[in-house]
Amino acid sequence: MALKVTLTKSLNGRLKAQIATANALGLRRIGDSTVQPDNPQTKGKITKIKHLIKVTEE
Repeated sequence: MALKVTLTKSLNGRLKAQIATANALGLRRIGDSTVQPDNPQTKGKITKIKHLIKVTEE
């Protein structure tokens, strides 16, 4: 199973750690989407920036 992660809010003014987490997921600008594996590492990253993204199962 995989998770589709989409950046829905801007990274401007966010903490460096949140920006780094978004970049690690492949999200650079609003509207960017990536498909990530459904594993504990990915879920941890999603939890750190859950207020900036939208997640759907694929």
